[in-house]
Parts: sequence; C-alpha cells; structure tokens
Amino acid sequence: MSGLVPAPARDGLFQAFVLHRRDYTNTSLLLEVFGIGLGRFAAIAKGARRPRNPASALLQPFQPLWLSAVGRGEVRTLTRSEGAGRPIALEGRALLGGFYLNELLIRLLARHEAHDPLFAFYQDALARLAEGGELETPLRRFELRLLGELGYAPTLDREAGGREPVLAERSYRYEAERGLRRAAAVETGPVLSGATLLALTRGEDLDPAQRREARILLRGILAHYLGERPLNSRELYRRWYGARNPTEALAQ
Repeated sequence: MSGLVPAPARDGLFQAFVLHRRDYTNTSLLLEVFGIGLGRFAAIAKGARRPRNPASALLQPFQPLWLSAVGRGEVRTLTRSEGAGRPIALEGRALLGGFYLNELLIRLLARHEAHDPLFAFYQDALARLAEGGELETPLRRFELRLLGELGYAPTLDREAGGREPVLAERSYRYEAERGLRRAAAVETGPVLSGATLLALTRGEDLDPAQRREARILLRGILAHYLGERPLNSRELYRRWYGARNPTEALAQ
C-alpha cells in the first residue's frame, strides 16, 4: 500500500496533519494536530490569522505538513510550519469521510501518545478517499486499524474463544465483550456472513452487501468506545445526503 512509511524527521521538524482548527484570540489558531512521534496534541499557532501570514492557509485539515513545536504542557506552541506536499483533494462524500476519520482520531486517541503506524495508515486512507471510488471499504479498514492500535481489535476470523475458524458460507452474530458466535436459524438482530468477516480480516474490497454488513458491525463496536455523544461528521453526512438516500451513511 502506498504511503505507509512516514518520512523521517528533518531539521527538528516532524510530519503532521491538522485534525481540527478554530480561531484563538484575535490573531491566532488553536489546533488539534496528529504528528509523527507525538500522536495527537493541541497547539497554538500564534499570529497565524494576521494579514499576509501564509500559515492560515497552510494549517488546514488534509494538508501534509512539516511542523516544529515547543512546550511540555497540555498545549504546545508551533514555532515553524511548512507544506510537506500538495493538499489531499477531498470533495463531496470523500470530504465528509475525511472529517469522519479526523473526528474518530480526536475522540478515541489519548493525547501525547505516539501512533506512528496509524499515522501512516491515516495518510494512506485519505489518499484512497481522494481517488474517488466507493468510500466504505477504506473507512472500514481504517476503523479496524484504529481499534487495533488502541488494543480493541475484534477477532473476526474465529468464533468466540478461538475454537473454530470462521467459514465463508456460514452466518454469525457479533456480541460485545464476547465475539463471534454462529447465528441461529432465527435471529432478531443483524447477521454477518462469514464471507464479509473474512474480507474484513484480509483487507479485501467489499461488495455492496458486505459493505452494509461491515458498516453495521463497525458502528456497533465503535459505539462502545465513543459513548453516547453523536459524531458531528456522521450527522453532517445524514443532513447533506441522507434525505436523498437514507440507506447511505458513513457508518449506518
């Protein structure tokens, strides 16, 4: 996969992406940053909003960056920022998909814990969204990778307890805190095909039926860790596209 090896630090700079930004005082920006070696952290870009300061246009989500920052407290101060390539061009549904990934990182990553392999996977996921294909396969892959990075990866290729391998022709139910079990002849909740579970495990592309099953599965797993507060990106997606196609969503 492309983009999975982060570039090494140079001249005291580290690779990073801005996950979120908001105005801070009259001239500065308060940023949520995801960076190599530092993980997620808050930073102030002093003076970034002053006229003719190029930092305001540069410090945007989906723009690969080289940054340097000082400070050891909860909020650091940016001392330098440079572009590390062209912005990753996301439009329409892909743009909301990118916002969704950013919001997952903000909600689930603890601050000041490095997650360099996940950074590389995030960069690759954005590139795949920008290719303009279907969104759900790269989103589901990222969700699984994020859960794995946090130590919450579900086992999707074996039944609960690791006793029996998942078979493509069988149907299963996923139960929180337990794992997979074979579906009964009559089930009241969502059922997953073994083919979907194995495709997720192998990182394969998903067909339309598998995307629906994977979406329901990952939404249920993530809800356990996200809590009751809704995701803003998911609500935006529903508002913009749900009226036209209610069955389509980032994580229905």
